[in-house]
This record gives sequence, C-alpha cells and structure tokens, in this order.
Amino acid sequence: MSSVSYGLQDKTVLITGAAGGIGDGLARAFAAQGARLMLLDRTGSALQALASELGAKAAECDLGNAAQVATVATQVRDQWGTLDVLVNNAGTEYPTPLMDAAPDAMDRWASLLDNNVTSMVRLTQALLPLLPSGASVINQSSIWGRIGVSGFSAYVASKHAVVGLTRSLALELGPRGIRVNAVCPGWVRTEAALRSLAAMAQEQGRSEAEVEREILSRQALPGMLSPADIAGVFLFLASSGARSLTGQCIVASHGEVMA
Repeated sequence: MSSVSYGLQDKTVLITGAAGGIGDGLARAFAAQGARLMLLDRTGSALQALASELGAKAAECDLGNAAQVATVATQVRDQWGTLDVLVNNAGTEYPTPLMDAAPDAMDRWASLLDNNVTSMVRLTQALLPLLPSGASVINQSSIWGRIGVSGFSAYVASKHAVVGLTRSLALELGPRGIRVNAVCPGWVRTEAALRSLAAMAQEQGRSEAEVEREILSRQALPGMLSPADIAGVFLFLASSGARSLTGQCIVASHGEVMA
C-alpha cells in the first residue's frame, strides 16, 4: 500500500484486464487510495474474487464485443454518472514471427492488433460521454512500443500504435479538458512476460535464466519490476498533480530504455 496520497479518494476509476498481472496490481493500488472501482476482464472467477476483496464493482467483458462494451458503459453511467479515470490496461502478448507459415498466422497478427489497440479505442469511445473535464485516460503501452524486438512484430507494432493513439487522442480530447497519457513498462514479472521470455529463450536456443540475466543486465537498476513498482506512475497520472501532462508516454523500466 502506498503511503503517498494522490487525492483519488471517491474518484471513479475503470481498469481493464484487472484479473491478473499488472491489472491486479493497479486495482489494489487504486483501491488503497480510496477510489471507487469498476474492474473489467474476460475471466470470471479471478475477477469476481478480486472485486469482492477490494469492495469493487466488476463486469466480465470481451472488449472486442461492441455490445458488451456498450453494456459496461451503461453500468458505469447508472452506477456513478461520470468516470474520472479510465485505465486501458488489457492486452495480449505472444510471438508472431514473420516466417510463421501457419494458415492462421495473419489472423493471429490481426487479432493481437484488435485486442491491444482497436479495443482500447472502442471502450474509450463508449465511455467518452461519461468523462468530465479533468478526467484522465491512461493507456498501457510498453518499452516495446519504443524499440523493435525480433519475433514479436504484432505486439511491438500494437504498442507503438498505442503511443501514437495516446498522442492523437490527447490533441482531440484536450479541448474537452480530458488528459490522455500512456505508461511504457519494462519487464514486469507477470505470467504474460514470463511466457514471452520463455518463447525468446526457445527461439534463441538458450535457457530462460540466461535470457533473463541478459535482459536485466541492460537495466540501470537491478531486478525485474513487479506490478506494484509501476502502480505509482498510474496513480500520479490519474491525479491532479499531473494536470499539466497530456500526450506523454512515461517509461518505467528500471532504466532499460531511457527515452
């Protein structure tokens, strides 16, 4: 629990991809600040357990399904009337090597882009009527949205797209008083990140421990990040203390990427 108050008590916050990994950490961080939470995910039991623990609202939602997204918007409107903070955290991560000749290779490429970018637009558009002046939209990108990575072209392209989307929406929504920023985390110890690490190790014919050591050697600070390590960045961007920031992509990577 953070000892710092970000002035978020009773603010309404919606977090996607909340059932595990970074989303779980963000939900706990915002709850500790006294925010009123709506948690979204495609999975049921873990989501409901977390919501019950935190005293939050929860809804199972496939962000690729426009009807389900519209239902969530209605639930938020009926529950609170407005939404102060939207955290677009949900995303998918898996390898998409160019030499993959499987029949569904391009379908998997397109699906990842839809899940990581288009669904973000779909939800933000549905919730826009509920976002007042002063609201904050925070999009989850990655340091892989700032660099290239062999074998993960779809994921890397999607995270670059989130950076561009963030900057464009900041300009579009600025006249309404709505701020739009992104966070670009480095290697956070989650199941998704460890699956990617395992895929990289297999592709390179190396051990996972060796690949992890190489990754961490590029950081200025030691150790792989935890979800709690980056939660403060989201809390700050959601707060009035960040009222001068919009269109920014904050890198939180223990110094692996400095840009």
